[in-house]
Amino acid sequence: MSKLGKFFKGGGSSKSRAAPSPQEALARLRETEEMLGKKQEYLENRIQKELALAKKHGKQNKRAALQALKRKKRFEKQLTQIDGTLSTIEFQREALENSHTNTEVLRNMGFAAKAMKTVHENMDLNKIDDLMQDITEQQDIAQEISEAFSQRMGLGDDFDEDELMAELEELEQEELNKKMTNTRLPNVPPSSLPAQPDRKPSMPSTARRSRAASSRRAEEDDDDFKQLAAWAT
Repeated sequence: MSKLGKFFKGGGSSKSRAAPSPQEALARLRETEEMLGKKQEYLENRIQKELALAKKHGKQNKRAALQALKRKKRFEKQLTQIDGTLSTIEFQREALENSHTNTEVLRNMGFAAKAMKTVHENMDLNKIDDLMQDITEQQDIAQEISEAFSQRMGLGDDFDEDELMAELEELEQEELNKKMTNTRLPNVPPSSLPAQPDRKPSMPSTARRSRAASSRRAEEDDDDFKQLAAWAT
């Protein structure tokens, strides 16, 4: 058995030591990652310094240049080991986080299942059916009430439309008669013409034309009056 196996076996033989919680293990892994990250930065800086030193000595001091390159190689080897260790720790941390998440999810689901079981124990399917039936009946009643309010209420307004139309026509005719009464009619001369004086042989032709024109105007006014009276009736 290797010394490393003996070390881990001996470390785990103590039964009195309690297993760490997932939170404690995750905290330890993050601390280790942080420490190795700082170690990486240190090694990278040393590698750059040793490389610069080897370039500085060059052909002038080959022994010092070779020693610098040897140290650079050792630092690069340590850096490669740290990279592998960080990859392993990162994988372990992610696996532990997933396991912890799954454990919490399973625990919460079990808690919810117990709560649901407790709730269902106090439920009766027959009571639920009765309750839903009551709710449906109340909704139907509410719908009927809404429809009753929305219907048009009859307040004795059943009248004969023909009678209403006849009354409306009478009112329109009365209004028309009032307008005709207030309309100013043109002056109409009396229908009987005055007696003509004795015609004198010496009457000029201008007077005769004036009298004929007056007669024609009187006849036209008489016709207008007759048309207006016919339209009014």
